[in-house]
Amino acid sequence: MEQKKNLKEVAKLFLKLGVIGFGGPAVHIAMIEEEVVRKRKWMDHQHFLDLVGATNLIPGPNSTEMTMHIGKERAGWKGLVVAGACFITPAVIITALFAWAYQQYGHLPQVAPFIYGIKPAIIAVVVVGMINLGRKALKSVQLAVIGVLAAIAVLTGMNEIVVLFGAGVLGIVLFFLQQRANSARLIAPLVLLQVQQFNLSLSPVQTFLTFLKIGSILYGTGYVLFAFLDAELVATGLLSKQQLIDAIAVGQFTPGPVFSSATFIGWQLGGMGGAVAASIGIFLPSFLFVALLNPLIPKLRRSKVMAAFLDTVNVASVAIILSIMIEMSRAALLDWRAIVIAIAGFVMAFAFPKVNTAFIVAGGALAGYLLHFV
Repeated sequence: MEQKKNLKEVAKLFLKLGVIGFGGPAVHIAMIEEEVVRKRKWMDHQHFLDLVGATNLIPGPNSTEMTMHIGKERAGWKGLVVAGACFITPAVIITALFAWAYQQYGHLPQVAPFIYGIKPAIIAVVVVGMINLGRKALKSVQLAVIGVLAAIAVLTGMNEIVVLFGAGVLGIVLFFLQQRANSARLIAPLVLLQVQQFNLSLSPVQTFLTFLKIGSILYGTGYVLFAFLDAELVATGLLSKQQLIDAIAVGQFTPGPVFSSATFIGWQLGGMGGAVAASIGIFLPSFLFVALLNPLIPKLRRSKVMAAFLDTVNVASVAIILSIMIEMSRAALLDWRAIVIAIAGFVMAFAFPKVNTAFIVAGGALAGYLLHFV
């Protein structure tokens, strides 16, 4: 009876957060901490921080995996599944509606001005996010050098996934050189670092496999997803840069995990079937990783090797995303109107970090519409 009650509480809480959770992973985790630690006292602050640390050791969206960890702690294995599903579902449904509307009306004149304004605003939001992440990621001169090299590599055309995980492996090598260790012990799912390209079409099965692969090897925040999408879909000609920018905007503008952008892209690739396939593919690995690694969290958290791997990946991720933002700026900042919106969005996001990013994106959409008449 107690377990059933706890399961109901988990479902109710994370369904609510899935509906009102605007602002990205950092905001989501703050909201979860407020509800779980301060209000409901399901766990103490130190244990919550331990779970936050654990999410950085496995692939997948951090805030979504936090809901799964907490669901497991509160209501067992059923709680893990219910918490994750309740947090994800609202975002997927809302994003699917946006995807349908975009496909139907996205190129019409009355809609185009709003989308025009969203693009520079979202670029500004992502750049500010990367600056904030970069401050935490740059822990040494070596990491700064690796970040610069990663950005240069991507700007010269190297595959983002190869750069990202190549940097991670380099971080491990540097760690062992510094420690002069006699043996190496790796606690990372490096067997998943396969970068071969699928011969993709609009088939829901192959869409599922593509996003399953991305979800299985994706470290860091939801923003890193866009680097993978650029390599997997834009570089192969299945998605345009413009569609990727629009997917980022929808992922930011809607509540819940940023990974719901996969739903939007899946719809563009193959309608409703593609949206369902992409959504299941991108989130399924997170359920599996949390279920498998939850009992191993203490050992993983103490691994110095994994700390070196993640420190380097984090720096490379920031560098890669900033380089992609440079490329996207070439496609979005085409005139003074777009530049004004981008600058205003940057100032708002940088000067007022507590302002919900959804409001900045909405402001960009409104500004795009109003400036359309100038």
